[in-house]
Amino acid sequence: MATKKSVGTLKEADLKGKRVLVRVDLNVPLDDNFKITDDTRIRAAVPTIKYLIGNGAKVILTTHLGRPKGVTPKYSLKPLVPRLSELLGLEVKMANDCIGEEVEKLVAGLPEGGVLLLENSHASTEGVAKYLKPSVAGFLMQKELDYLVGAVSNPKKPFAAIVGGSKVSSKIGVIESLLEKVDLLFLGGGMIFTFYKAQGLAVGSSLVEADKLDLATSLIEKAKAKGVSLLLPSDVVIADKFAADANSKVVPASQIPDGWMGLDIGPDSIKSFGEALDTTKTIIWNGPMGVFEFDKFAAGTEAIAKKLAELSGKGVTTIIGGGDSVAAVEKAGLADKMSHISTGGGASLELLEGKTLPGVLALDDA
Repeated sequence: MATKKSVGTLKEADLKGKRVLVRVDLNVPLDDNFKITDDTRIRAAVPTIKYLIGNGAKVILTTHLGRPKGVTPKYSLKPLVPRLSELLGLEVKMANDCIGEEVEKLVAGLPEGGVLLLENSHASTEGVAKYLKPSVAGFLMQKELDYLVGAVSNPKKPFAAIVGGSKVSSKIGVIESLLEKVDLLFLGGGMIFTFYKAQGLAVGSSLVEADKLDLATSLIEKAKAKGVSLLLPSDVVIADKFAADANSKVVPASQIPDGWMGLDIGPDSIKSFGEALDTTKTIIWNGPMGVFEFDKFAAGTEAIAKKLAELSGKGVTTIIGGGDSVAAVEKAGLADKMSHISTGGGASLELLEGKTLPGVLALDDA
């Protein structure tokens, strides 16, 4: 995929007095009183907005340029205006609609260095990019592309991927794509039981995708053929039910008794995974090692988060590729220690799978 133009290539001459439409992700959690509980995404958009207003642009912010689902968001963006204004150091104006006379008036009256936030709208990035030139990536998207596309296509080796999550079916594309590039592949989470079962092991009442056993076998064979070290956990933490207060014990992966289910990787696996990760230079992590929502089964996921934070400090490139791993790293309070945390959700998975995204392709090439 061609490198895309970033907002940093636009200078004052390009921006002063110009109206700039910026697609931002302001999907932040609010409590019952509409107070923001985590402003990470708002803060992530600030560098791009500050750069634009610092160069005299008239900035118009819009949120939903994602894949239009045709849903009317039940929340207004109003509760975000005070925090956004505080972070930018200026009063952000708010339009109650995304089109119409009121918006036209507000846009017309927007001063250089002013910011206007449109109420939830539903154009698509791809659609807007066709009509507006230049179309460039913001600093956040630029970083996302640098890491998710750059690191994967040209990693410092040894390159490792850690893939977790409950189902192998949702990660097939990622695993297959990564097998072409990595030196080591670590598997964790619910998907490992499909691999164990494919190898003829008893898995008790653990989660298994019976229709994916052949696929698991073929992925193991593909790893062998490509010389990729595929590491499956040697021991697991099992539970007698799927609950936070279940009885639990550690057993070797080959000795899961009937009626018990695996909900995390065990201490031996944590140790051997850690030792193998110590040898690497680039690590991409997508998906938890266990049911980390239950404290009793969060040890594996927390240990991987801590190990990656430690290796980051030693100069290893650590990329948290979206989804539950991001939540896990944030829960462990280690987000600021990683090289890059992907905020792209499902889109980051597609980038890792080597797919091209229409909203990215529509941007101008560098």
